[in-house]
Amino acid sequence: MSSVDLSAWLGRSQTFEDALDAGHARRIAATLSCPMPAAGDALSHLWHWCYFLESIPLVEIGSDGHPERGGFLPPADNRNRMWAGGRVTFEGELKIGVAARKTSTIKNIQEKQGKTGALLFVTLTHEIEQLGKRVILEEQDIVYREPSPPKLAGTEVPPPAQWQRTIEPSPVLLFRYSAITFNGHRIHYDYPYVTEQEGYPGLVVHGPMLATFMVQAFKGAHPQARLKHLSYRGLRPMVCPTPFEVAGTVQAPGEAMLWVSQGGTLAHQAQLTFE
Repeated sequence: MSSVDLSAWLGRSQTFEDALDAGHARRIAATLSCPMPAAGDALSHLWHWCYFLESIPLVEIGSDGHPERGGFLPPADNRNRMWAGGRVTFEGELKIGVAARKTSTIKNIQEKQGKTGALLFVTLTHEIEQLGKRVILEEQDIVYREPSPPKLAGTEVPPPAQWQRTIEPSPVLLFRYSAITFNGHRIHYDYPYVTEQEGYPGLVVHGPMLATFMVQAFKGAHPQARLKHLSYRGLRPMVCPTPFEVAGTVQAPGEAMLWVSQGGTLAHQAQLTFE
């Protein structure tokens, strides 16, 4: 348990502005194997995670590659950080090349005791505005866990898929996604660190990239759909270079289940509403 009064971090807020540069959008497209966009086009869903990036000096980076804790985010001792999941409401479309603003606020901080030790859950809210109107409302769940062997085996079998795509993650793909998100977390590119310090058998695939692939696969199968709300969570980490499947099925009109599976069991899943 933390020895610091974490309630002091509740309600903290920070704001970043971004021009949503078209050149960066093309770097994202090249990384995710998507058609090249241009200024004025709608930014693809979840690509906003590649913008509004905080420029932290190297002297303020911790041993895991993340910013030192105790600044905007609360201190978490020496626990490992994971992107656990979140919820995104799409209230409109962001336009490439048009200035936008993101405001992030710490909504909740909670200590829990898990099977492998103490867990610290931090929930953030993000509001993204463009041309004076809110376009995206998001909640993001971050969990800090005590160092322990990661859970890599799945147990839940996915349902029959209506669409499916196989992805073979490579170190280059992981490095490039780290680059376009300015993410220094060493589990995604530093093999000695991730295997010797955090106990994974290989480089870890980014949770946000998996969510992006899930939505990308849905849009490929339903190009005319307008996304409304996405709720996603990680069940277990995906490790490079083992291939995995990105798939989904429509459960009811305007409702779809999306997932990432490997070896016949679920690894990440999401619920999507659309029209």
